[in-house]
This record gives sequence, structure tokens and C-alpha cells, in this order.
Amino acid sequence: MLIVGLGNPGSAYASTRHNIGFMVIDELVRRTSATPISKASFEGELFKSKDNYLLKPMTFMNLSGNSIIAVKNFYKIDKVLVIHDDLDLPFGALRFKFAGGHGGHNGLKSTDEAISKEYARVRMGIGKPTHKGEVSSFVLAPFFENEKQHLDKWISTAADAIEKLQTMSFDDVSSQYSIKQI
Repeated sequence: MLIVGLGNPGSAYASTRHNIGFMVIDELVRRTSATPISKASFEGELFKSKDNYLLKPMTFMNLSGNSIIAVKNFYKIDKVLVIHDDLDLPFGALRFKFAGGHGGHNGLKSTDEAISKEYARVRMGIGKPTHKGEVSSFVLAPFFENEKQHLDKWISTAADAIEKLQTMSFDDVSSQYSIKQI
């Protein structure tokens, strides 16, 4: 399986809401002592962990699909799981979904264009800004102080769920690990 965490490269984005997917990949890499794989054409940080590949596209969010399709095709991977931030869910929510629309998320839109909509998703709720016009600045901002105290546990729960996908069905993992909000 190819497990992709969406985010933006660079230290300026490292602790932002839009990078929650990267944060979960970092946790999975740490837990599994995954081995880095270097290949420039992948346009991302790729790691090998047992039977899975862990990917952080370094293309910026709106071009994530380029990195995903390069790895997917090179290794002939059928199953893809994408971890992403979701404005439509309250902070701390954790949901699992197969296929569907992109909901305006540029990383999902790019992924859909590259590999189709037929992939599993881990949706991590980041809440919404007060005004619709603030979406870009909201997703590119760091988590609030009161959110930071829950971040490690939330990331750990998402990583636990992803690890369980090795031995449990997607529906069972969804039932056991979904969180409405923290």
C-alpha cells in the first residue's frame, strides 16, 4: 500500500494545519524505522516500511498528484491511502472514507486528477475559519495553543488506525478509530 500524507514542503509550513498529513507520516516513519528511498523523479520524501511505502509529496499541495502517480506507477501499487486536513470536520475529528469528491481541497483535487477518486482517505478535521475568505490563511497557520495540547494524541491515534489497516478491514478500522472531535 502507498500511504500518502498531504502537506507543503519547507519549515515555514511544518507546523501548519495543512501539514497534518506530513505529521502522521513522520509518526509512522518514527514508529516503523522506515528506510528512506531516494529518487528525484518521485518529487517527494519516500520511505519503505515492511509492505508499505510512506510518501510526503514535496511538490506543494496543489501538485501532490504528480508525486503520488510517480511512486504508484514505479512500484505498481494498487492501494493508496491519503491522509489530509479537512475543513468540513471540527478540530480533532478523525474520519475514514473511500473515494468521493475533493471538496475544494487542492491536494485531493490533484490526486484525483492523477490517480482517479478511487482511493482511501483519512480525514483529519481542522475546523473552519470564522469567515470564508480566510480559508487560505487559516490552513496555512499553526494550530492554536489549545489545539496543540491534543495534537500528539490525535496524530498517534491516526497512526494507530493506519497500522491496524494491515490486519483489519477498512470498515472495521473506521468503526473503531473514528473520532467526532476532541
